[in-house]
Amino acid sequence: MAKSTLRVLLVGDVMLDQYWDGSASRISPEAPVPVLAVKGQRQRPGGAANVAVNLAALGSPVTLLAPFGDDEASDDLADMVTDEGVVLERVTQAGYTATRKIRCVCRGQQLLRADFEVPVPPAAISRLTHRYARLLPEHDIVVLSDYAKGALSSCAQFIRMAREAGKPVLVDPKGRHMERYAGATLLKPNLAEFTGWVGEPDDESHFCRLAHALRQRLRLENLLVTRGEAGMSLFTARGVFHQPAQVREVYDVCGAGDTVLAALTHLIALGEPLAEAMRWANAAAGIVVGRSGAAQVSYDEVAASLHVVGKGNAQWLPTAAS
Repeated sequence: MAKSTLRVLLVGDVMLDQYWDGSASRISPEAPVPVLAVKGQRQRPGGAANVAVNLAALGSPVTLLAPFGDDEASDDLADMVTDEGVVLERVTQAGYTATRKIRCVCRGQQLLRADFEVPVPPAAISRLTHRYARLLPEHDIVVLSDYAKGALSSCAQFIRMAREAGKPVLVDPKGRHMERYAGATLLKPNLAEFTGWVGEPDDESHFCRLAHALRQRLRLENLLVTRGEAGMSLFTARGVFHQPAQVREVYDVCGAGDTVLAALTHLIALGEPLAEAMRWANAAAGIVVGRSGAAQVSYDEVAASLHVVGKGNAQWLPTAAS
C-alpha cells in the first residue's frame, strides 16, 4: 500500500445500503410480482461514506464530516466507517433518520429497491457549516460528495472557503444546478449529469467543445466526465485526455463513481499527475463493477490490475484539436 500523508476532509451525504438476498421461485397471489424468500441480509456504507472507506482502504487519512440521525441505521453506519479507520465528524440531529436504500436481490439481480429518506434539517446544515470552517485548516485536500440529500446545501461556500485557504477541492456533483460547483479544482460529473447541463452532443468533436466551454464557464481547473463504456475524458487548459474503459464483465455499477472519486483523490495526494490519477481511477472502477454493491478496492489490487492491463492507448489532445 502507498500511504499518503495529506489529510482529506470529505463532506457529503451519507447513506446505508442494505441488501436482502434470497430466492424467488413463485409469483405472489396478491399481485403479478415475484415473492422473494429472504435468506440473508447485509449492509454497507453508501454515498459519501463509501467514498470515505475507499479512501481509507487506498491509504489516505480521511475525516468524514456529514449529517447523521439519532436512529439505529445512523449508528450502524457510523460503526462501519470508523471500523475502517475513518475519522468521523458526526453532526447528529435529533429526529432525523439516515437515508437507507434497501435492495431486494435474487441470484445477483435486483428485483426492487426501496428508499427511505428525509431532507437534512436546516439546523444540521448550519452546524455542519460551522464544523467545516473549524476543520478546514487541519486538512490538506477537500472532497465534496453530493447526493442531493441536503448536506451540501452550502457547497458554493465550501468551495470558496477551501480555495481561499489554498486547498484543492474535488467535487462529485448531483442535480441540475451546476453553478454551485463553480471554482472547484476538479469537477467529476457522469455523462448523464454532463448532458443534463449542456445538452446532447452531436459527435465527439461537439462533446469536447461543450466540455471545454463548461470548464471555462464554471472556472474549473479540471473537468472529468465519466462516460461508462466509453471510459473517461479529462478537460484542462492543456487540452483533453481520453482514458478508455477497461473491458470487464459488469456485475453491479453501484458505487463505481465513489471509487473513482476516492482513487483520484488518493493518487493526487501521492503527488501523481492527473492523467495518471485518472488511469488509476479507471482501473479501480473496473474492479468494483465486477462486485456486488458498493465495494472497497485496495491500492495493491489496483496496482496489480494496471500491471496486467498496461498503459493502454490513452493520449492527450491539445485544446485546438478538440
